[in-house]
Amino acid sequence: MTNDNFDATLVVMAAGMGSRFGGLKQVEPIGPKGEALLDFSAYDAKQAGFNKVVFIIKHQIEKEFKELVGNRISKIIDVDYVHQEIDKLPEGFTCPPDREKPWGTAHAIYCAREKVTTPFAVINADDYYGPSAYKKIYEHLKKQKNDYCMVGFRLANTLTENGSVSRGVCTIEDGHLTNIVERTKIVDCKYTEDGENWLPLAADTVVSMNMWGFTTDIFDYIERDLNLFLKEKLNTPKAEFYLPSVVANLISTNEKEVSVLVAEDKWYGVTYKEDKPHVVAAIKEKIDNGEYKEL
Repeated sequence: MTNDNFDATLVVMAAGMGSRFGGLKQVEPIGPKGEALLDFSAYDAKQAGFNKVVFIIKHQIEKEFKELVGNRISKIIDVDYVHQEIDKLPEGFTCPPDREKPWGTAHAIYCAREKVTTPFAVINADDYYGPSAYKKIYEHLKKQKNDYCMVGFRLANTLTENGSVSRGVCTIEDGHLTNIVERTKIVDCKYTEDGENWLPLAADTVVSMNMWGFTTDIFDYIERDLNLFLKEKLNTPKAEFYLPSVVANLISTNEKEVSVLVAEDKWYGVTYKEDKPHVVAAIKEKIDNGEYKEL
């Protein structure tokens, strides 16, 4: 395990309820002992060098979340919690009474600003990224450069046979991210925007799976952009404030560079209920091969 006394935090976005999957898929049992994908993420992060996990959750799921995964993970790494609530907004803004939908991934990170005091990585709760992704992002954070980073995956390593997926297709120049275009309906390395015409994407295309590395100054940029977003969209019921949009703004204004670290591992996730047996089998194979012996 890496441990050079460099503090880094893993921030886990776990407030979404999983609309396509149905239910609280962040805590869905995947491993042979009932482990969720989160258990393996926390283990991989600890092995890479991270020494704290901050879970972003909804207040209403806290008890269930702690019982099913949080208390178990706290035995291997320091754990803390923040709540993403729709009324947690910058001074001067009041949440509309008819707002039901969360404000999006960038707002989730905004809610964690008081609990995260070190360089940090951001992941989705219900994604399996693999050990090498955590090692790459930790080593980048440890260099303590002024830029940010993103771990990208090859498109072919992120697909499911059970339906379409949404992926952020990356444009990269000299190892740095220049643009992300969200393709919301991808099947078999082809995408459509109108539901009729399908366009090819190369199997090795680098896509974002929402695994980012930041220094704490990102909170200032998020708050700045959140104020602008709310001035325009406060009363739009389903408007969301996305983390990739904040990053894209910083790239376009040349305020930040974002290094792209490419993981060649296969990504796993339960987008649809039908994905679960495949993911269970893949995790079992890793355990049978000697990975996660200490989990």
